[in-house]
Amino acid sequence: MPKRVLSGTVVSDKGDKTVVVRVERRVKHPLYGKIIKLSKKYHAHDEANAYRLGEQVRIEECAPVSKLKSWTVLDRIGAAPVATDELAEVDVSRPSRSAPATPAKATKGKASAAPEAADA
Repeated sequence: MPKRVLSGTVVSDKGDKTVVVRVERRVKHPLYGKIIKLSKKYHAHDEANAYRLGEQVRIEECAPVSKLKSWTVLDRIGAAPVATDELAEVDVSRPSRSAPATPAKATKGKASAAPEAADA
């Protein structure tokens, strides 16, 4: 019997010799007829820890390697998209003007914050 081969996106590479691959498939809704996307995550064996987050890969069914892993990564289809680090452009030496340094106390029912001295 031939082994199943699926393609998907690596969503996690945190485990040692393991990647989590999300495989999306498109199906027609049985009642409404709209095409919808369904996804499932597979744990796949990555012997050399070669695959990174966001890459498009092909996985193949195999004998169980561990409790969750029954797939191995065959090859890379597409590279991960390049992410620009927007935090490096922000100057963190100055405090932000949008938030005050000390929070102002809200006074309920009074127009002015200074208490009035009552002379009797």
